[in-house]
Amino acid sequence: MKSKCIRNLVSALVLFGSVAALAQKPYSVLTQWKIGGEGGWDYLTSDPGAHRLYVTHGPRVEVLDSDSGKVVGSITGLKGTHGVALDDDGKYGYVSDGGANAVVVFDRASLATVASIPAGTNPDGIVFEPKTKTVWAFNGRSSNATVIDTAQRKVVATIALSGKPEFPVADGTGTIFANIETRNEIVRFDAATKTITATWPVANCDSPSGLAIDTAGRRLFAVCDGGKMAVVDANSGKTLANPAIGEGPDAARYDAKRKLAFSSNGSGTLTIIDASKPTYPVLQNLDTQKGARTMTLDWVTGRIYLATAAFGERPAPTAANPHPRPAIVPGSFTILVTGQK
Repeated sequence: MKSKCIRNLVSALVLFGSVAALAQKPYSVLTQWKIGGEGGWDYLTSDPGAHRLYVTHGPRVEVLDSDSGKVVGSITGLKGTHGVALDDDGKYGYVSDGGANAVVVFDRASLATVASIPAGTNPDGIVFEPKTKTVWAFNGRSSNATVIDTAQRKVVATIALSGKPEFPVADGTGTIFANIETRNEIVRFDAATKTITATWPVANCDSPSGLAIDTAGRRLFAVCDGGKMAVVDANSGKTLANPAIGEGPDAARYDAKRKLAFSSNGSGTLTIIDASKPTYPVLQNLDTQKGARTMTLDWVTGRIYLATAAFGERPAPTAANPHPRPAIVPGSFTILVTGQK
């Protein structure tokens, strides 16, 4: 019996070592897909089951094969896209069309638009909540959240917020979290009652933008200006750690299989953090490309997809636009595919 216990212990340690080694393998840029076209971009959304990648790109959503990078279609007739949320039965998707102040519903099989639902001003971050079958669009200019019943395709609530919202996440059990960029806060919502249940200040975090969630470990990962990530307890709201990341982040992702947290940084790096350790050490800062500040994760393959382009000169500041972005070189829009070899 004693020898059997020892063998089991050794096997467990070997397995643990294998999992740890898997998590520690370095990431690299595996390939690049030139998409071309003109205009800016925002969020990317992965659908591993269908092997699709949704990329918001100006007035359209590019739909790619996530294995080959081939463009399989597009969702057009939009004005200024930000994010894409997907339902949990594979039928419909939802685009936050900030330029139209609407959430556009599309059929995931045909990519045809089936409805346009008025939202607040400039809907940006968007998430599907599976327990209540609702879509939540967070409106950047009107500082509120639009809640949509997906069965009725109608707005069932509008929730006022204390400041400009950024990215939301859902925990799968009826709770939603969202960053409030202008207040350095995370807000918690009850999806059933459509109410705010907590507002938490985030320590050492300026202008939180991207947000990711570890649903099993009850951790939130908010990326902030000033080269910091905030790791927040999703039950208490306490900030647990502030690992260093790159400058200019706009998206965060968490890989539950590999227990890694990611920050995509506009300065041209992807920060990879070991979320299995209480100190949240940085494992790697992968060089990507300047401007690659938004991303998504394929949780099956572990690949991270980032969007960027080549940039021209930055226009001179004006009173109306004191911090202008550099011009995008037409035809240079690209998806970077990163992963472990």
